[in-house]
Amino acid sequence: MSTGDKPLRWLEGVLDTPPVSREARRAAGLLLRRLQRGESLGMPESRPMPAIGKRVHELRVRDDGARVTWRIVYRVDHAAVLVVHWWAKKTEQTAKRDLDLCKRRLRAYDER
Repeated sequence: MSTGDKPLRWLEGVLDTPPVSREARRAAGLLLRRLQRGESLGMPESRPMPAIGKRVHELRVRDDGARVTWRIVYRVDHAAVLVVHWWAKKTEQTAKRDLDLCKRRLRAYDER
């Protein structure tokens, strides 16, 4: 990590990543690294998630080996890039349980 890069902070419950292929894990790592360096990502890699909160976005990582698209919800704060949730999204709309989980994790983080 270079001076000025933001650290990644994995919020409680997301330390164990799902069964992601090596290629998808590498792609996710590269996207997260770009965020650490202060780059702002847009479509198709990332989209805002205002239903969860301010500065919250969702990375989209294709995994052709597993035939899924992984979603990584993150928030860029002043001091760090927070990784909030990582799962395989199988429908067009984000499930309420995933939205609620992200809100709960961020609320708990902000209260500390």
